[in-house]
Amino acid sequence: MIESIKGILNKKDPTLAIIDVGGIRLGVNITLSTYEKLGDIDASIELLTYLNVREDIMELYGFFDSSERYLFKQLTSVNGIGPKSALNILSGTSPNSFKKNIINGDIGSLTSIPGIGTKTAKRIIIELKDKFIDGGETVDLGFQLDSNEKDTIDDVVKVLLSLGYNRNLIDKAVSKIATKEVLKDDLENIIKMTLKKL
Repeated sequence: MIESIKGILNKKDPTLAIIDVGGIRLGVNITLSTYEKLGDIDASIELLTYLNVREDIMELYGFFDSSERYLFKQLTSVNGIGPKSALNILSGTSPNSFKKNIINGDIGSLTSIPGIGTKTAKRIIIELKDKFIDGGETVDLGFQLDSNEKDTIDDVVKVLLSLGYNRNLIDKAVSKIATKEVLKDDLENIIKMTLKKL
């Protein structure tokens, strides 16, 4: 598995980024949101990735943040939605609003996204709603998380869920206190800081 790539941005357009990595030039499929966050040409860049392997082709998909990649993986688990379709869907919405629409069963909002018809919207809600309600996604903090930071946030969320707090309120509280410096602190202290925001 290729977790992420780091290199020099050679070229970009709304659907594809070309990145030079150690003498190899990689084409990475991207969402519109990731495109808008890319830096200038010849700048250093790091993207979280997903490698799609089929018998005849290997395709690399890149994401600026973990929340978007998480939704991409969940979408591709839905029957009838492939990587390209998932990428197009995510280009038409934000991760937070998309997740909210699924939890609320808002078919109208989902069908307003290019690439989603009524049948597909219903299928997405049926297959993903429970997953999102139960949690499983790391809070989107607007910056990339390493594995230790992600584990810390997951632990905070699990503890607070076990105490009966609402997932959406937990996400908001975590986003208010979490910085890379804070996430280096002891888990108990981070939980206490989060509780003060609930």
